[in-house]
Amino acid sequence: MNRLKTAAAALGIGAVIVAGASACSSNTMEAQPSTAATVVGSATDIAFAQAMIPHHQQAVEMADMALDPKADASPAVKRYAEEIKQAQGPEIDQMTTWLQSWGAPTAMPGASGDMHGMDHSGHDMGGMTMSGMMTPEDMQTLSTLSGQPFDTMWLEMMIAHHEGAIQMAEQVKSETSDPEVEQLANDIITAQEAEIEQMRKTLDA
Repeated sequence: MNRLKTAAAALGIGAVIVAGASACSSNTMEAQPSTAATVVGSATDIAFAQAMIPHHQQAVEMADMALDPKADASPAVKRYAEEIKQAQGPEIDQMTTWLQSWGAPTAMPGASGDMHGMDHSGHDMGGMTMSGMMTPEDMQTLSTLSGQPFDTMWLEMMIAHHEGAIQMAEQVKSETSDPEVEQLANDIITAQEAEIEQMRKTLDA
């Protein structure tokens, strides 16, 4: 009898241990947080952000040139330059944040070094047409000018630059399903169309 009781007790203890281990295992599994799905932007949205960042960076570079005292730019050109920096700087940050959240590189595939100093005018970047970019030669020529000649070339270049950005924004707007991307595209179109109109008036004055 003692042997039977001992065996029964051992079996009972074993059952408790197994049951406890099973419960611990179950609790451990339930306590483990599920891995959130990675947010991935569409190929069009990614290409748009990757192309628009260096596009905006070049506009900011041109704005800095206009604000440099050696350019002797007119008050009107300086005002446009300030507006461009205030608008496009935060947009660069916004698009950079998007790309990081999408798990995408902030530079275009195959890009290296300083992208906004390269000639991408009219290039197709992953389905996104990148137009309106100035060539390094354009930028170099602009940097040698001052006064009225600087104003004229700067305005002509920035109008072409804005037209390219609007084209890119129109393209992504027609293809994106992301409301934030669509909103940025609308903001770019609205702001830059208005600036183009004003800059043309300044050129004609």
